[in-house]
Amino acid sequence: MTIRVLLADDQTLLRSAFRVLVDSEPDMEVVGEAADGAEAVALARSEKADVVLMDIRMPGTDGLAATRMISADPELDGVRVVMLTTFEVDEYVVQSLRAGASGFLGKGAEPEELLNAIRIAAAGEALLSPVATKGLIATFLAQGDSAGERPDSAAYSQRLAALTVREREVLVLVAGGHSNDEIAERLVVSPLTVKTHVNRAMAKLGARDRAQLVVIAYESGLVRPRVE
Repeated sequence: MTIRVLLADDQTLLRSAFRVLVDSEPDMEVVGEAADGAEAVALARSEKADVVLMDIRMPGTDGLAATRMISADPELDGVRVVMLTTFEVDEYVVQSLRAGASGFLGKGAEPEELLNAIRIAAAGEALLSPVATKGLIATFLAQGDSAGERPDSAAYSQRLAALTVREREVLVLVAGGHSNDEIAERLVVSPLTVKTHVNRAMAKLGARDRAQLVVIAYESGLVRPRVE
């Protein structure tokens, strides 16, 4: 299956570079380019994009607002957003995850990292790269940030109560950044069983993908960040 990629960035030169890279892959194709968030949302719908590489800072409708619009639109339920940032650690990273992004990547990432990010997002996985920033993201999610305070964990209690013991256990491990294979090894079950538990947890919690499971796990208080 060919992954349909949409590029959203106000820098024409950068979009051109991304297009050459993405189109060079046999399993990907660029289906459109947008210079602002509003155009990105429209193209995501008209071109049936699978993954949007979205710059956070753009004139007019920025990437954060565009991601919220995509996440809130039932017609775009299958669209995954990977945020592109100049600085891999800032308050916008956390806001983008809350808005519905599947993850983020620095603009200085290596070509293979970018291509891998597209494939990970298309598969519905969480992309919190680089790995070293996960603890910082978790801290922001638990403590709130400049855009607003941490949501009331009581709002999640009813949905969390619907999870089975095993689903909660899997959710905690997902929030720890573990892959299905790693979780399967820890719990001595098959990766397919883990995937089933993850999918059921996503359905019960109303999560679009694994990135949103991570957000819910921390904001609900089910998982606490570890301070090194």
